[in-house]
Amino acid sequence: MKSQSWLWSLIAVLVLAGGSYGVFVLFGEEPLPQGIVYGNGHIEGREVRIAAEVAGRVIEHHLAEGSKVSAGDTVAVIDPADARDRLRSAQAELASAREVRDGFDSQITTWRHHLKNAEKQRQRIRDLRSRNLASSSDLDEAENAVSEARGRLESLQRQKDAAEEQVAARAAQVALAESQLDKAEVAAPLSGTILIRAVETGEVVDTGQPLATMVNLQQLELKVYVPGDILNRISLGDPARIRVDGLPGDFSAKVGRIDDFAQFTPRDVHMPDERVRMVYGVTLVLDNPADALKPGMPADAWIRWDPDAEWPATLSVPAR
Repeated sequence: MKSQSWLWSLIAVLVLAGGSYGVFVLFGEEPLPQGIVYGNGHIEGREVRIAAEVAGRVIEHHLAEGSKVSAGDTVAVIDPADARDRLRSAQAELASAREVRDGFDSQITTWRHHLKNAEKQRQRIRDLRSRNLASSSDLDEAENAVSEARGRLESLQRQKDAAEEQVAARAAQVALAESQLDKAEVAAPLSGTILIRAVETGEVVDTGQPLATMVNLQQLELKVYVPGDILNRISLGDPARIRVDGLPGDFSAKVGRIDDFAQFTPRDVHMPDERVRMVYGVTLVLDNPADALKPGMPADAWIRWDPDAEWPATLSVPAR
């Protein structure tokens, strides 16, 4: 009697196991075809911090979180009063330096004329001296006149060169002041969306202080991780498909970067083979023209590293 009970129990277990396997075969997800690898991660965007290049009080801004801006748009204005004062002062110093420099021109012209006359007089005295019609003191006096004119001319030229250097220095100060005035209007470095506003109108900011953080939502990234035995098969530009829960359809992407170093599997990343501990990061680049994707969204990805492999009708997530 006990042997029959044991036999019936064994049969029941076998029937249950067979039924379970049948259900798995009928309803279980098909494995990925050779040439396609799965990964998952979170959608990311390249964040750019907009910072002040000059210090001062913010008198205006257009940094509403979620608003779109184009590259070159003015997103904030820092009080330009001090910059304007510095520019006017620099321009006045430049004008004064040019006036000093130009004042040497007339003096140099005058002394060139004196030198030319002194050289003519010296030659006349030399001719007279050769005929004993002029004394040696007359010749010495003529020679001294030439030396004096030449020395004076050289001195004036050196002073003019120094004045020219002062003009160049003052011109550089004007250019710097103009640049500082231009920087009072803070422009968006690229086209994108304002994520975080870090300043309010009326606040005083320092040079380099972040005013906002923006991201280009039109081009996003997804970093997935693959084991080392797959890494060498993946190439830049390989096509990929991305799926996000709650959004219809798949998004097209391509491999944009491949890490050249291994790391331990991040905690929030699921690997089909849990025995894999060391993985390599692969960054997928995807377009987001409709702004449907947002940074931080969890996503599944499939990379086709074999160009001969066909995309399956249904992309499945490997069982955890």
